[in-house]
Amino acid sequence: MKISGVDIRPGNILEYEKGIWKVAKTQHTQPGKGGAFMQVEMKNLIDGRKTNVRFRSADTVEKVRLDTKDYQFLYADGDDLVFMDTENYEQIQLPSDLLGDAAAFLQDGMEVKLELWEERPISVELPEQVEATIVEADAVVKGQTASSSFKPALLDNGVKVMVPPHIGAGTRIVVNVYDREYVGKVG
Repeated sequence: MKISGVDIRPGNILEYEKGIWKVAKTQHTQPGKGGAFMQVEMKNLIDGRKTNVRFRSADTVEKVRLDTKDYQFLYADGDDLVFMDTENYEQIQLPSDLLGDAAAFLQDGMEVKLELWEERPISVELPEQVEATIVEADAVVKGQTASSSFKPALLDNGVKVMVPPHIGAGTRIVVNVYDREYVGKVG
């Protein structure tokens, strides 16, 4: 399916220069002179290369449809991650860099979606939000207003997030996996 260059969004999978690319970031720019364009940062899903491309509104690009299958995360094996197909129980081993920064949020038994292109796994999608426990949180600074201040906290998976001042160590919270933001307390 062809889409206009200005309709590209983060997470889209595009066929560009005979490769399959996942859009990481987009920035719409409207210079004072000339037409508007979309600055797109993409990562090649086959070989891992990254590139920045400028698409004008007149440019069209092929948006790729991927097959998705449900898998369950079993365990890490060195730099590889082992997943099991929930339908036929076959196991598949994938490199952890396929997940990028989201790999830190993987939990035993977690249900994930594998995206396949021509029967080849090219990306792993985790749930949007996960629960985690805070192991360390900074003390509240006196005089800060509760409405706008956040403090750094370390989660049990080693990821740092910003949390409201009333959240302390030992608290279970919900975190957005892809932007690493505090969503709320569990329960």
